[in-house]
Amino acid sequence: MPGASTTTINVRAPEEVRELIDRAAALSGKTRTDFMLEASSEKARQVLLDQTLFQLDEAQFQAFEALMSAPLKDNEAVRRLLSTRAPWEQ
Repeated sequence: MPGASTTTINVRAPEEVRELIDRAAALSGKTRTDFMLEASSEKARQVLLDQTLFQLDEAQFQAFEALMSAPLKDNEAVRRLLSTRAPWEQ
């Protein structure tokens, strides 16, 4: 990974897991540390994207777009929520 090391991450793992990681790292031409950082960073990105990005087929997208385009029904709870100032605005 590019850049200088700035912090330490300590991990305890069973011997067989370390050996598995070492074999995969060697096949990838990476050090254990580089392999683990790359793999964990990629997984972290996937988890974060799963919270912000979703994929739809054409029919699902059309249904989603119709819901988003439809006028809001009168809803007292939504009206109350939208009229309340956010905590960081107070």
